[in-house]
Amino acid sequence: MSAQVHTIALEGVVARPVEVEVDLHRGLPHVNVVGLPDGAVREAKDRVRAALANSGFALPPRRVTINLAPADLPKEGSGYDLPIAVALLVAMDVVSQDAVNRRLLLGELALDGRLKPVPGCLPAAIRARDDPQMDELVVPADNSAEAALVPGVTVVAPRTVTELVQHLTGATPLPAVPTTAWQHWLGQDDDSVPDLAHVKGQEHAKRALEIIAAGGHNLLMSGPPGSGKTLLSRCLPKILPELSLEEALEVTAIYSVAGKLSGERPVIGVRPFRAPHHTASQVALIGGGSIPRPGEVSLSHRGILFLDELPEFGRSVLEVLREPMESGGVTISRAARSAWFPAQFQLIAACNPCPCGHLGDPYHACQCPAVQVDRYRSRLSGPLLDRIDLHVEVPPVPVEQLVAMPSGEASAVVRQRVVQARARQQRRNGANRLNAHLAGDELAEHTRVDQEGESLLLLASRRMGFSARTYHRILKVARTLADLAGDKEIAVVHLAEAIQYRVNRQFTVE
Repeated sequence: MSAQVHTIALEGVVARPVEVEVDLHRGLPHVNVVGLPDGAVREAKDRVRAALANSGFALPPRRVTINLAPADLPKEGSGYDLPIAVALLVAMDVVSQDAVNRRLLLGELALDGRLKPVPGCLPAAIRARDDPQMDELVVPADNSAEAALVPGVTVVAPRTVTELVQHLTGATPLPAVPTTAWQHWLGQDDDSVPDLAHVKGQEHAKRALEIIAAGGHNLLMSGPPGSGKTLLSRCLPKILPELSLEEALEVTAIYSVAGKLSGERPVIGVRPFRAPHHTASQVALIGGGSIPRPGEVSLSHRGILFLDELPEFGRSVLEVLREPMESGGVTISRAARSAWFPAQFQLIAACNPCPCGHLGDPYHACQCPAVQVDRYRSRLSGPLLDRIDLHVEVPPVPVEQLVAMPSGEASAVVRQRVVQARARQQRRNGANRLNAHLAGDELAEHTRVDQEGESLLLLASRRMGFSARTYHRILKVARTLADLAGDKEIAVVHLAEAIQYRVNRQFTVE
């Protein structure tokens, strides 16, 4: 007696089809799982045996072979429990083969027969929608809202094995889960995000935040402790435009694969803000593992990756950022397989000018020897700094100004200008193409400057030793400044402002 049931294996954020084959034959009672399973999949036989027995479907005293095909695709996690259990029920003639042929199943089993949530249900729903051979997706009830995000696929969500058997046999069919309303979850601002109106002074840094929000650029802020670098960074989510439906689906798929979605909030409806500690490893930042999993750069996709105390990160850790900052994605290769994860994030970095933090501070004397300052700054490589569009010094704000100065513009006001600037970019560059992403012919076409602007760029490049990458990034920032001003062409004033964001006395790329 044999049976086949359909499920999936995750490869990055993509669901690959997997067929669970079960064969019952004569011999000493034994269950063998083959097909490149990991430890959690090999343990499934014990969970499934207990769950079926406690649901009234004890396994017969036969030799059982379970094959997960294709055999060269690694299988991991507890999501294979449910398809293995259903395949066994088909082989035991409890459920007919025809009842499962056009269904995709995914879920973990508790020992008492309950279905428990598993990661990857959103990619599974996309797979079920795109496969013409699939009519229905079966997932645990706690994953139902996540799976129902994808329109065009029928989702059912039993709570126990018994409920699923009754559904498959037609005794008590389960109702389809209604499609989850996206709009309910999109754009819900977190009350813990500070407003720009609460930041007093630092007009230069606020202007930089507006520029990077409008053009998708990266930012490095340097200044003494307590000058407001972290507060400014945490204000950025409120001035960024809301996620579109397409962007929310991309971000939610990553969090689904990483197992970071909850049943109460099945959609990532706001731009992620990730702030890993400086003790984070390369794997934590970029992703990895024997079977690749997304890291912080992918979890901040379409959002912000904030690295506070940047020089305190290991130099080798920071260097892995260079590729995803350019390509917008990361490929993690292992001996058994490789996986690609999207990583189109905005980097916001903050650091002190020296180890004690008071170099250049008019209110505190720096106690660091010159050699110690040089060693501290050398932790940041030139190629990494070259990939950061804006370098801004954040000086301390005098206490007198903190007391007397009124609040500045609210984040909602700044966001309106950012949204308008992004709309101009998308009309010119195409959907989801920000100025920071321009390259090649697009860059040449959309960042033309007149003769006066060329002379200014040439003079600045000769005096400051700009690299070709820096030159192009200045043009991209100038294009964003023109968009914020509502100008069709890049003017000298835009170029001059863009150039001054590359002149940082504390961290300068030669």
